[in-house]
Amino acid sequence: MNQNKIKIIAVLLLLCISAAWLERYEIQESDQNLSGQMADKMKQNTDEPQNLYAQSAVLMDADSGRVLFGKEEEAIRPMASTTKIMTCIIALEHMTDNEIVTASAYAASQPKVHLGVREGQQFYLRDILFSLMLESHNDSAVMVAEEIAGSVEAFVKMMNEKAEELGLTKTHFVTPNGLDGEDEGGVHATTAMELAKIMKYCIMDSPEKEMFLDITGTKEYHFRDLKGTSSYTCTNHNAFLTMMDGAISGKTGFTADAGYCYVGALRRDERTFIVALLACGWPNHKGYKWSDTKKLMEYGLSNYEYRNVWQELPKQEIVVKDSGNDQNIYQKNSVAEVEIQQKPEVLKVLLRTDENVEISVQMEKALSAPVEKGQKVGEVRYIIDKNIIGKYDVLTRSGLKKRTFFWCLKRCMERFFWLYKIEYILRGFALTEIENHDTVNIVRGNNSYTLFLVFSIDNLRRL
Repeated sequence: MNQNKIKIIAVLLLLCISAAWLERYEIQESDQNLSGQMADKMKQNTDEPQNLYAQSAVLMDADSGRVLFGKEEEAIRPMASTTKIMTCIIALEHMTDNEIVTASAYAASQPKVHLGVREGQQFYLRDILFSLMLESHNDSAVMVAEEIAGSVEAFVKMMNEKAEELGLTKTHFVTPNGLDGEDEGGVHATTAMELAKIMKYCIMDSPEKEMFLDITGTKEYHFRDLKGTSSYTCTNHNAFLTMMDGAISGKTGFTADAGYCYVGALRRDERTFIVALLACGWPNHKGYKWSDTKKLMEYGLSNYEYRNVWQELPKQEIVVKDSGNDQNIYQKNSVAEVEIQQKPEVLKVLLRTDENVEISVQMEKALSAPVEKGQKVGEVRYIIDKNIIGKYDVLTRSGLKKRTFFWCLKRCMERFFWLYKIEYILRGFALTEIENHDTVNIVRGNNSYTLFLVFSIDNLRRL
């Protein structure tokens, strides 16, 4: 009986120990699963967007122009009516106040989508720009081109010149409205990266950026022709303006060759992002561009923040060979102190949490005299992903002359006349009668010392 009790107690103890161990194991496993889920979530936040519909896509930091995400961003593709952002900004930069535009027969013959102007009809050019950007009217694009440059061909030349000015090497314009076309220079096309660069210029760099933002951010616009016989209403087809807080600009596009295209911008908490999409689906997939745009913008907002990356560099000096040193004329080589020109107190850069900035200091190891004050001797570069985001010249703080025979002669003569001047002062101090009785005593008391200095100077002059 006692043995049975012992066995029962032993089994109960074993069960309790097993239960305690199992409970501890389950807690540990639960903690591990939780840690794994948190790690997956963090990884998911920093992972680049996947499964985009667009064949080419870019997310760009509008301040620096740095590409934060790219998918076939350098592939050349037609861009349809996103072309009109270039048409609009060129018109804004060249038009005059209250400029009037007259519809030509060619403008009136443009295919849909169009405003439906009649040959000879007149409008204020500013009103036509709203028609161009809100409704994407093709006849309005031709009217703008003919008014600004005299002909479509001349205006297209201006567009290509502006592209070259912006450093775009893979963009070629054939039409001002984005209709598919080809000429001796190639097909009407760009890349997602260069389309984003054009938008950057329009909203960040152009002197007419505020007017561009005002036009492209307008939801609805009403105007009449000059005679007042016809009235028009333009509604903005950039649906992204109401999809996300901070959306400030954008332009849609579609042709049979290009598919659905889009370029847009969003500004939030001092951060400005640009998204450019090319070949983002064909009918019936008009909504693909909005899905991709939101995905890319949310990725940028979730993962990129501004950080101050400026670093004060330690004091730098450069050896200057064969230089004259006024402090020590017997020293053949000197050193020149340098400083960074126009250095900022703060250098804010949009960075992902796992990104760092590389600081590259390139300076001359040695210089040969003469050296001018403010002479460039190097450069400090701030680099991210091989892209230079900041560049500052390193300059000399002062100049140094070349050590020549005449420089040495001049310094010797300066020292000779300095000694001669000291001699003159000391002789006068020792020999001049001074009225003050105390001073006379002092002079008389140190007369032997004064005569010793005079004697020493006489000997130095004879050297």
